[in-house]
Amino acid sequence: MDDDARRAWSQTVAYFRSLDEHATRRHHFRHTDEDGNHWYFEAVPDRDELVVIKQAAVTGSGRLLRYSWQHLEDAHGFLTDQPLDPAEDPVEGWRRRSP
Repeated sequence: MDDDARRAWSQTVAYFRSLDEHATRRHHFRHTDEDGNHWYFEAVPDRDELVVIKQAAVTGSGRLLRYSWQHLEDAHGFLTDQPLDPAEDPVEGWRRRSP
């Protein structure tokens, strides 16, 4: 990785980390795609958009994939860089239950 790519990576990590650490409001969504994968998203408001800061998927084969500022991408996928729009995206809201 060259210096420009390393700098861009560091800025991306810092952005998502800051959103996660300073969020006062969190939204949770889920979606099941046509391949039977179950997707879960945690998003926070930023600049009039809902930015995904955590994402998990359970694949049809049972594999768990997780992404956040601590693990942006791997050989199987990456943390989405697109904001969520519940009015347009095929997601439904949900709330985690308190223990």
